[in-house]
Amino acid sequence: MSGGATQSPFRQPRAVWAVAFACVVSFMGIGLVDPILPAISSDLNASPSQVTLLFTSYLVVTAVAMLVTGWVSSRIGAKWTLIAGLVLIVVFSALAGSSDSIGGIIGFRAGWGLGNALFVATSLAVIVAAASGGFSGAIILYEAALGLGIAVGPLLGGALGHISWRGPFYGVSVLMAVALLATVVLVRPQPKPARRTSLLDPLKALRHRGLLIMSLTALCYNWGFFTVLGYAPFPMELDAIQLGLVFTGWGLMVAIFSVAGAPWLQRKLGLARTLYGNLALFAVVVFVIAAFVDNRPVLIAAVVVAGVFIGVNNTLTTQAVMMVAPVERPVASAAYGFVRFIGGGLAPFAAGKLAEHYNVHVPFLVGGVAILVGIAILATGHRDLMRAERNQAEVDAHARQGEPDAELVEAAEAGTGTPS
Repeated sequence: MSGGATQSPFRQPRAVWAVAFACVVSFMGIGLVDPILPAISSDLNASPSQVTLLFTSYLVVTAVAMLVTGWVSSRIGAKWTLIAGLVLIVVFSALAGSSDSIGGIIGFRAGWGLGNALFVATSLAVIVAAASGGFSGAIILYEAALGLGIAVGPLLGGALGHISWRGPFYGVSVLMAVALLATVVLVRPQPKPARRTSLLDPLKALRHRGLLIMSLTALCYNWGFFTVLGYAPFPMELDAIQLGLVFTGWGLMVAIFSVAGAPWLQRKLGLARTLYGNLALFAVVVFVIAAFVDNRPVLIAAVVVAGVFIGVNNTLTTQAVMMVAPVERPVASAAYGFVRFIGGGLAPFAAGKLAEHYNVHVPFLVGGVAILVGIAILATGHRDLMRAERNQAEVDAHARQGEPDAELVEAAEAGTGTPS
């Protein structure tokens, strides 16, 4: 095995740390607003369904923007795409913090989502290109940044939100400004890819059965995921600090099981069995939330435990997508991101409306059913899933021999590769 394969993934050039820091802050945005949702609802006289549009505008715009990230990056290069995304996040997060209306915050979160799509879809490619220690080390570092961001986001949101609901927005703006400066100074420009990506490439990729099935499964799973993340804070009736602690516990479970739990389960059970079992257990947890949503201790415990299954699914579903797709990984990632974020964006708003028209149990009941539908969809592509498992085994075998993954090299050169 080559020396690079044994080098610590955390011994990296400064350029890699600059992008990794920006990744942490970017992923913090996923759970950052959870602790302040009730405060925004109270201070701006907005209904829970209106406040959940903070997730919807952010994620739906991120989904649509995924279709254009490859087109942009293949024309202006990875570094400038990264910078453009960071600038948009800095500007729109600050504007969201300065807004005095729920409509304004929703609109500025949409701009934030555009910046996030450009940044997230390019960050792994830049890390892979600049990292020392091989491709596996780069991916470990990226997953570590993702996990840290998801875990810390609610805690920072709770701490700053305890002062003012505007605090988390300003906090992200300041931290991303630091990351922007570091990126401009430390990250070197990368050569543009030989082939420019078409705007239609991700949509055309969904004609492939395996990729479409995995993407639709992820849409259903994300419906359950973001129902929990986007609506559970309301029935908890906790203050910002308390909500921050609850969702930090949730985020730690996501982080641990994304980086360590998912690979261990895959080795023990295989990809297909782990995915089926994990989704089934996640559905059970969401049904428990539906049944005991008015029991605060049970609700809090179930939300934290849900992080286990979300962490496992995030890692393994993405791996399966990358292995099953018969197209370039950047294109597959864009197509997959487009479909799954649509589910994540619509679910919190639908949850608010269902609670208003029926009761607080119904949104989580629907979320659990959506996950079961996802299992049924996944079962129709069982052959594709088994093929993905075989492909993953081949990639792992090459990695053990110190050979790079050619498709990951291609993703890095394209400037848009991402596994998340």
